[in-house]
Amino acid sequence: MKSVLLTFLLLSVSQLQPQENLVITYEGQPIATADRESYSSPLTGVPIINKKKYTQFIDYLDEQIYKDPVNAKIGNSGGIIQEQVGIKLNRNKFMQIFYTYLFSKGDLTIEVPVQYIYPKVDSELLSSIRTTKIGQYVTYFNSNNEARSTNISLSTSAINNYVILPNETFSFNKVVGKRTTAKGYLAAPEIVKGELIEGIGGGICQVSSTLFNAVDRAGVEIIKRYSHSKRVPYVPPGRDATVSWYGPDFTFKNSYNQPILIRAKTIGGSLIISVYSSEDINYKPRKISINN
Repeated sequence: MKSVLLTFLLLSVSQLQPQENLVITYEGQPIATADRESYSSPLTGVPIINKKKYTQFIDYLDEQIYKDPVNAKIGNSGGIIQEQVGIKLNRNKFMQIFYTYLFSKGDLTIEVPVQYIYPKVDSELLSSIRTTKIGQYVTYFNSNNEARSTNISLSTSAINNYVILPNETFSFNKVVGKRTTAKGYLAAPEIVKGELIEGIGGGICQVSSTLFNAVDRAGVEIIKRYSHSKRVPYVPPGRDATVSWYGPDFTFKNSYNQPILIRAKTIGGSLIISVYSSEDINYKPRKISINN
């Protein structure tokens, strides 16, 4: 009975007291508020933070301000499009501010503390690795086949402007991502266990095969590469690289002393993939025989 009465009195007192809020702003605009009573328990006489509610709150804050970094890239006209720095919540700084508010009195308004996320590729790096072509390969496809052409175009765009740093491994499946209708991929013929069937993303193996031949000529270290169970018409026998989201992947490693840049595009029925790097790269081009 006494404990019930004590709880009632505490609740009554807290309701009579004015709310002393923590107001969080971003670029001068309020994005969230908090109050001491919602995030602490007064029964001990000392505020104790409710970790679950606090974690949910800072996750919410992060969602409100988070921006992905954007790599610099080469535009269609050949000029460099500047990188964009990303931001996220600086959780350590915010925790210090929140604890200061929790154990003090009165209102507090703060600008949310942010932490910058710098892109992997900036304009300076990109300008230095676009100078020396170290590999290239071209294949051809029927541009009148709308579904297959669409899939080739989408996956080509996904690998275009991709930079592989020294000792970094490139994964075709990871970079291109899952091929889905939501991303615009269409049903087109693909080879599965020696049979030609309709599948979402059919045709992208021409992109992975063209990429394989381009980077192989550049002398990179091929990690994983699998051939189709049936011969394909766009590359010589044994020079293909089949990929599937739930199956084979094509991966290679940049073992050179400089980053390498993939430039990929389609022009009409031509698929052109080139590999570039810095003039300071120490590379050995690989000679490819038709039977290799």
